[in-house]
Amino acid sequence: MLKRPELVLPAGDLEKLKTAIIFGADAVYIGGKEFSLRAYAGNFSLEEMRKGLNFARLHGRKVYVTVNILAHNRDLTKMPSYLEKLEEMKVDGIIVSDPGVLRMANRYAPSIPKTISTQANVTNTETAFLYKELGAKRIVLARELTLEEIGEIKRDTGLEIEVFVHGAMCVAYSGRCLLSHYMTGRSANRGECAHPCRYRYVLEEEKRPGQYFPIEEDERGSYILNSKDLCLIEYIPRLIDIGVDAFKVEGRMKSPLYIASVASVYRQAIEEYIATGEAYKEEELARWLKELSRTASRPFTNGFIEGESPFIQDINKTVLKDRVAFCGMVIDYDEKKQMVKVEQRANFGVGDEMEILLPAGDVYQFTLTELYDEEGQAIDRARHAKQKVFFKVDVPVPPYSILRKGENLSA
Repeated sequence: MLKRPELVLPAGDLEKLKTAIIFGADAVYIGGKEFSLRAYAGNFSLEEMRKGLNFARLHGRKVYVTVNILAHNRDLTKMPSYLEKLEEMKVDGIIVSDPGVLRMANRYAPSIPKTISTQANVTNTETAFLYKELGAKRIVLARELTLEEIGEIKRDTGLEIEVFVHGAMCVAYSGRCLLSHYMTGRSANRGECAHPCRYRYVLEEEKRPGQYFPIEEDERGSYILNSKDLCLIEYIPRLIDIGVDAFKVEGRMKSPLYIASVASVYRQAIEEYIATGEAYKEEELARWLKELSRTASRPFTNGFIEGESPFIQDINKTVLKDRVAFCGMVIDYDEKKQMVKVEQRANFGVGDEMEILLPAGDVYQFTLTELYDEEGQAIDRARHAKQKVFFKVDVPVPPYSILRKGENLSA
């Protein structure tokens, strides 16, 4: 019988945590206000953490907390009390990258399982054994490994192995990029990356100042550092076969739309293979890829899973078609009136072609013909941020369903 791997989704705030769980995540990983490698993700206060834990436990899911900065001495003074609070809350796991932080976590949060972050760049069996001896239960392997190498580390160490299957990739080796700190003073290894790999670049020869030569024939400049997004949906069966314990998705700074779409697709893919043990049908894989592409910001790549590839960088900054915009979050549904209540996130209104992404992965398409505000007055558009609006939908719509529309449609 095939072992069902854990699907681990990012959650930059409480709303995203709930969305991930409702749409199929087995676990979420979150960051606190300190010691997390996503300084601009919103992140969780201790009280929000408790609320997230309560919600997760209500649904039988897990919450992992990232404590994965590469710490300086000044960071260590508050670390013991923070780790003790995580121990007291009984979070389901702590994700670390710094060996010193791991040592402290073993001391101040001894009962919580420790996961080694991808930031630690684990690429071989000996390093995995070292972390096992230091008390780690699970390792998030570096993205730069092949399918064969992942299988070897799992087989030889017996550790729980987690691999990234979807999301943005860093231009540097498993996130060790110095560009951000050099150009903006914001350190990627302290959660403050400015993503300079997405900037436009040109070539300048030192004896010809002011003369810029495009590295590619593009008047906008070159995006030679711009990595494509990882997508391993077609490799899910092979990853399950070699015993991978958890599939991880990148994106604590992404929207609830992204979280919902990716969680539902990978949930379907996992369950399909666990149930049948057979390769995916072409039309099924095409449908999943189409859904994933609608929330992608860059073209997809399989990364290093088949070995090194010359096609990982999106040097032309490809403009993706058929993307969808996050227009609102469903709050409630009145079955008698067949009216859905939505909190607005982007401008939409009467006449727009809309979609609702449901937690099971189904997509309900419709043309919006009427819209009402909280006083019951008819309005033509939902223009205001987080405005509560109502409209008629003839199918039941559960809370946390996602209202969306094509980005190329009228606003």
